[in-house]
Amino acid sequence: QVQLVESGGGLVQPGESLRLSCQASGNILDIGPMGWYRQAPGKQRELVAITGGGITNNADSVKGRFTISRDNAKNTVYLQMNSLEPEDTAVYYCYAVVTSTWGSYRNYWGKGTQVTVSS
Repeated sequence: QVQLVESGGGLVQPGESLRLSCQASGNILDIGPMGWYRQAPGKQRELVAITGGGITNNADSVKGRFTISRDNAKNTVYLQMNSLEPEDTAVYYCYAVVTSTWGSYRNYWGKGTQVTVSS
């Protein structure tokens, strides 16, 4: 069993910052790509940022404002979000591709953390 647990969401004003964290735990042999998606009310889930194998991919809407980083020793991925805008309001989901100790290779999702940007 593998779990992804997010933390760090909340309510902030436009222009402020938040840092999200997501730690993977369980029967993990290896983690490939790991990152963040988000889903705003009435919209489809979309990629925010993802990193793996030395490659990082950020959505155009967050370039220059959000930074993804990763601590492989802790099986943790972070998302530093600066200059937040009301349009960033969404539930943010952690995502990881995990090889388990019993050999399975699949995607996992966290339960999500709410980020609300409002004055």
